[in-house]
Amino acid sequence: MSEAAGVDVDVVIAGAGPAGVAVAVALAAHRPGLVRDGRVLCLDKARFPREKPCGGGLTGRARLALEELGLAVRVPAISCGTGRIVYGDQDRRVTLGRPVDVIRRADFDADLVAQARERGVPVIEGEGVEGYEVDAARGRVRVRTSAGRTIVARVLVAADGASSRVRDALTARDPAAPARPLQLFKAEIPAPRPFPAEMIYDFSPMEAGMRGYVWLFPVSGNRLNVGAMHTPSRRLGGAEIVRILSRTLARYGVALPTARGWPAWPYAPNSRVAAPHLLCVGDAAGIDALTGEGIAVGLEEGPIAAAAICGALDTGDVSFADYGAAIRRGVVGRELALDTRLARMLYGRGDDSYRFWLSLVMFDRRMTELYAARVCGSTVLADRPMQLGAAFARHAIAAPLRLRRLSRAARALAQQTALAQ
Repeated sequence: MSEAAGVDVDVVIAGAGPAGVAVAVALAAHRPGLVRDGRVLCLDKARFPREKPCGGGLTGRARLALEELGLAVRVPAISCGTGRIVYGDQDRRVTLGRPVDVIRRADFDADLVAQARERGVPVIEGEGVEGYEVDAARGRVRVRTSAGRTIVARVLVAADGASSRVRDALTARDPAAPARPLQLFKAEIPAPRPFPAEMIYDFSPMEAGMRGYVWLFPVSGNRLNVGAMHTPSRRLGGAEIVRILSRTLARYGVALPTARGWPAWPYAPNSRVAAPHLLCVGDAAGIDALTGEGIAVGLEEGPIAAAAICGALDTGDVSFADYGAAIRRGVVGRELALDTRLARMLYGRGDDSYRFWLSLVMFDRRMTELYAARVCGSTVLADRPMQLGAAFARHAIAAPLRLRRLSRAARALAQQTALAQ
């Protein structure tokens, strides 16, 4: 259909990762006519399979979101039934009621695209969104693509990650938006020896100035997915983060040849995620500030975005004025808001005050079990204020002893690091 006659499509989805696919599949399920009649178009600048820096953990929440969308995990995965939290010589294991499956994002994302196509969703690879113009008077948005096309739509969904042009425009003058992104680095390397099916979260790098953690996850083919997440409460250059990552991995007998870095915006509950004709989902709307998780977030937000789009097309009100509140009301938004607060407590300052909260994580068994239940998808931690309050109350009493234990671990770690240098 020509622009003069109307619109090319109703919905353009920029990005065909988990968030973009979740929006498309949810639309196909609830409004099959939109997809059948070619009213939904999904674009991605890459060609699949494509690399995506990510830890690759499918938590219980991700699994539940996939099931609700009718999607399946059809790629190789390592099922991890145990998580380890490490700080120096302090090592805590927690059993996961529902294992976390670790996949390769290149394989997983490509198969999600295949499943979307099986539902009739047109996904065009090698063509991204280069820019857009909202024509509010005529009720449309003109989308310019890298292929030199202009597509006229009613709604543009930004599912194109941290570098989304829509996100940049929405947050340019938004005081609630994060000022600086998270810094993440990732590599996949051959395992130097057989590793158990468990996920390791090592917070020892906090002692070296990082405000985050290093991860080691096993992946299929006797390989390891390793990486680091650093929050911007303390400024560190990428080279220094990679050095800290390399030193930490050496403690496990793992050599790091190189690592790929990328920025990611943390979720901010009151930051703008929508405007007339525009809405953000997944990484473009912000990932988990505490853990860096993005897969489950995108999969969970997809149906919320689809519901908002269906409502807009039905009523003609494409302001999306309630979209941000809809995310905040949902389980995904409540959990993200909680983790934003917890991240501020654990990572929020550049000094060593992190030890107070890290000692809670390391030494309060009921707290770690509660968080493990949240990872498994059996508990919504944001809906457990009394249990969280009880954990904080216990910690107020036990903190002096716990801090002494953590301080001893920190001294031992510093000595070990000095000897290694």
